[in-house]
Amino acid sequence: MERIAVNGVSKVYATRDRPVVALQDICFTIEAGQFVAVVGPSGCGKSTLLKILIGLVKASRGEARLNGTAVAGPRRDIGVVFQSPVLFPWRTVLENILLPVDVLRLGRNALKTRAMDLLTLVGLQGFEHRYPHELSGGMQQRAAMVRALIHDPAILFMDEPFGALDAMTREQMNMQLQHIWLERKETVLFITHSIPEAVFLADRVLVMTPRPGQIVDDVVVELGRPRALDVMTTMEFGRHVKRVRDHFRTQADLAL
Repeated sequence: MERIAVNGVSKVYATRDRPVVALQDICFTIEAGQFVAVVGPSGCGKSTLLKILIGLVKASRGEARLNGTAVAGPRRDIGVVFQSPVLFPWRTVLENILLPVDVLRLGRNALKTRAMDLLTLVGLQGFEHRYPHELSGGMQQRAAMVRALIHDPAILFMDEPFGALDAMTREQMNMQLQHIWLERKETVLFITHSIPEAVFLADRVLVMTPRPGQIVDDVVVELGRPRALDVMTTMEFGRHVKRVRDHFRTQADLAL
């Protein structure tokens, strides 16, 4: 079953000087349960693509469909994790996680148990009554992931969620995310600047050109799961990374 279908999507922004083409003729599909990463240089339109898919920005041309229906605005059947965890400082971890439940009026009692189960899954049991300032950056991002999953979305969108973390914490979060995905098999679209991160996490890596952003490669990652960090030292991992990296040999702003 197709969870995401993008057909000929382009986006043009009007400016005072001249129109800026951010995306041009983007086409791809993602099946249910797949983990797909998108990589590309800064300014290539990765985040614009995500905003179109979650209904915050309208495409200038083409169509995006989620679960078989055209995207016409924000939806209830998706979860979103941004680079910043965006936790409300006056709410506890549990209260932050239950925020979508309150907004969507889903009923707290039934979903409190789910929230506690997810907190255990990401290693935050015992921190549900702490406030965001009492958590590390990685713990805050784990709480943000739980908040995105609390209403059992069909699709999880992630926009460079670990970009602000240090290298060691980022590796830990990659392992944590893989664990969550293997446990729950959500459909994930993951945007990143890091080629190794994309290859480590994803079933497929979509490679985008500099602006105007286009998909120039769809790399199937043929690595077994679960993946340990040691897989990054293997020749097979290096082969996948090289295939993606070769598209950016002259792009100094891509994190290699």
